[in-house]
Amino acid sequence: MFYTRLEVQCDSEFTEILIAETAEAGFDTFQETESGFEAFAEQDHYDRETLESIRQRYHHLEKLSFALTRIEKENWNEQWEKSFEPVVVDDRCIVRADFHQTEKNYPYEIIITPKMSFGTGHHATTWLMLKCQMEIDHEHMRVMDAGCGTCVLSIMAQKRGAAFVDAFDIDEWSTVNGKENLENNGCDRVQLRQGTVRTLLFGELFDIILANINKNILIDEMSEYAKHLRHGGTLVLSGFYESDVPDLRACAAHEGFTLQKQEVKDSWCALVLTKK
Repeated sequence: MFYTRLEVQCDSEFTEILIAETAEAGFDTFQETESGFEAFAEQDHYDRETLESIRQRYHHLEKLSFALTRIEKENWNEQWEKSFEPVVVDDRCIVRADFHQTEKNYPYEIIITPKMSFGTGHHATTWLMLKCQMEIDHEHMRVMDAGCGTCVLSIMAQKRGAAFVDAFDIDEWSTVNGKENLENNGCDRVQLRQGTVRTLLFGELFDIILANINKNILIDEMSEYAKHLRHGGTLVLSGFYESDVPDLRACAAHEGFTLQKQEVKDSWCALVLTKK
């Protein structure tokens, strides 16, 4: 069997949205690269017209390029396993695939099936979110994982003692892959749904909200996070550059949040905020 590989070169801030868009065109496996990402689909099982419309919609981006090639499934799987390396966060957490063997024990071990690499810890924002989580008390807490992707943050939340995690993502491929990852990590306190913070219904307020998305969505949804977080609760944000911090802090302050901590890795940033 052959696969179609789509190689996309783009600025990192557009990677997540373009992965979501190409998933709509029929690609179901993704891997981030230094210059963008690769997407895969079985043979010709993708929508060429949808893919072309994505190209046209983002044609104004200076660094955007699309390239299609055909590869054999066996070679692709072998190459994938060679390129997917475990990620260690702050020497306390390892994120690995199920085929990896580890020589050292870590307090937290998360197994992620590498069907898409956004949310595996390879991206600086996921690394930052995990680092922040390890410094926040989750014991008996209600946690929201907004835009959960592979559910790596939800898995960490349960491992940190969360009583309940409400994880959701707008994309179907995230809920499918996320379900598999939750099962592989024995997570039984995570509810996984498809939707957004505006389209889903929630019961009680949350103690912690995790949102690793992008600057524009975070600003747009900041009021929703404030509405669903209890007073004194913690909001952890990432998915943006250090240069975006002033805009996010201003928006957060308007909704009643105060900054507790800021973390930076490779020019990407994470903020830990508290609701007044």
